[in-house]
Amino acid sequence: MEIEFSEVYPIKDDFIKLHRTTGWNAKGLYTNDELYRAICSSWYSVSVYHDGNLIGFGRVISDGIYQTLICDVMVHPDYQNQGIGTKIVQNIIDKCSEKGIKWVQLFCAKGKQCFYSKLGFMEREPDAPGMSLFL
Repeated sequence: MEIEFSEVYPIKDDFIKLHRTTGWNAKGLYTNDELYRAICSSWYSVSVYHDGNLIGFGRVISDGIYQTLICDVMVHPDYQNQGIGTKIVQNIIDKCSEKGIKWVQLFCAKGKQCFYSKLGFMEREPDAPGMSLFL
């Protein structure tokens, strides 16, 4: 299978279609315009295509120096378990390394810790958990 990686943001409708496969916006907290504006504000992103169809995506929010957060790594269900997610994350890690970033953080969907562990990520210490606030 020939896949193409691009650092150009995907077309909005293609991104929304892929994003819907994740169920991450099931409660409708964000409009399609907001979701697309968010990815277009990324420090770096990678889009993955097969036969012209968007099948994967991942992005980084960063100041380009030391605060770096991988988010929105997604692969269309029809293409999962084929190494595409690994290639997305590796592409992101390579870009961070190329720019001299030394610490990369991420949040992952429930049950995906093993995927990221295989790529070298470690869970935070129990006495140093992350926190969040929903407004």
